[in-house]
Amino acid sequence: MAGIMRFAHHAQRMGHRSDFLFRADMFKIPEYDALFIRAFTDPLNSAYVAARTAQMYGVRVLDDPDSILICCDKVNMYRHLMNQSVPIPETLFLDETQLTLAHAQTVFGQLGNPVVLKAPNGSFSMYVEKVENAEEFVKVGKKYFRRSDRIVAQRFVRSQFDWRVGMLGGEPLYVCRYSIPKKHWKIATYQPDGKTIYGPVKALSIDKVEPKLLEVAKKAAAAIGNGLYGVDLKQVGDEYIVVEVNDNPTINAGEEDSQAPELYERLVRYLVQ
Repeated sequence: MAGIMRFAHHAQRMGHRSDFLFRADMFKIPEYDALFIRAFTDPLNSAYVAARTAQMYGVRVLDDPDSILICCDKVNMYRHLMNQSVPIPETLFLDETQLTLAHAQTVFGQLGNPVVLKAPNGSFSMYVEKVENAEEFVKVGKKYFRRSDRIVAQRFVRSQFDWRVGMLGGEPLYVCRYSIPKKHWKIATYQPDGKTIYGPVKALSIDKVEPKLLEVAKKAAAAIGNGLYGVDLKQVGDEYIVVEVNDNPTINAGEEDSQAPELYERLVRYLVQ
């Protein structure tokens, strides 16, 4: 919420009025010049309806509905990245006929052990699990096929943190590192008791990071569109591998924005240009 308030404050300082709209207010969208969505953007949720409504009425919108459709389906998103030769972990797309103990061995043989399985419509590290044997492969796969007719299998890339490059209109907006908590392998882990374990976030100035990181992030964002994205990358030696591209990226006050003083002003200018 603090990040949204900072955005609204900057908009007001720049001479614009900002209002908060909720689901019941979507009929008002055509009255506005721009719409900045800060809600879960699954295509089955009302935020997608809001994005499509804005597009229909010529209202500039972040996130745009086309980006939502791509980023909320990991199979679609990875195919866009592959088509533009963006470096990603070795990736397979599986259908339910391939969910067998025998085929699990083929997947391990190609991708190594462990393998990361992903449901296409997961977000915030949900429905992403690491499997180390054929039995786990089948068990997790069955769970994910209840949500989709395809799942993603990827080579596991070990790291202590993920790079996140926020991209806006094809240019870097912010850079930070999401640390992976000790004894865990991804940036967010959901416990059975409902707790979520996160690592600390460290923001960096855009001009202090390796140009190659930004180059790969730009290429990944361009493969999706020209909107607002959070590009997640792993660093392997001097190389950068794109883990995924997210629409509706997190912008928390005091975290992603702490080394990007022009972040909110750039968002406002993009929306009202």
